Amino acid sequence: IPALLSLALALASLLAMAGARRSQDLHCGACRALVDELEWEIAQVDPRKTIQMGSFRINPDGSQSVVEVPYARSEAHLTELLERVCEKMKEYGEKVDPATHRKSYVRVLSHDGTKMDLSGVKFDGDVTSSLKFACESIAEEYEDELIEFLSHEAENVKDRLCSKRTDLCDHALHIPHDEL
Repeated sequence: IPALLSLALALASLLAMAGARRSQDLHCGACRALVDELEWEIAQVDPRKTIQMGSFRINPDGSQSVVEVPYARSEAHLTELLERVCEKMKEYGEKVDPATHRKSYVRVLSHDGTKMDLSGVKFDGDVTSSLKFACESIAEEYEDELIEFLSHEAENVKDRLCSKRTDLCDHALHIPHDEL
């Protein structure tokens, strides 16, 4: 009986670790897909489009402190994007690395209509709903960080946000960048 009990404990431990890794893979994948989608949406905005920002109070001299900023990276635009961007997760599928059994999430529909290699990609309602739910929770929990990083043209937003700032992809720091 003690051997059976230790075997059951070992099995339960392995299942818990596998579940944690699946969850980490899902949240990391959702974060990376979220940043990809936000950056793509930002790139679609006409760079000449601006929005007025600043105080609408009248200064003592009768003037207003209003400035025009590029719309694409404005807080108003980014907030609007965050409210609807997770709908794009229905355009993603799950790919499992045969060697590591780690899951990653890839677009199954291209933005421009080009044919994509979907070999080994699982695409179903469970995958997309899990990814969408993870995306929504990340967008809500890290809204300020996402707006902070995306309001400026920053380099490596995915790595800086998903790995360093949030630890959602802390396992990914040990993966060479060409595999990410």
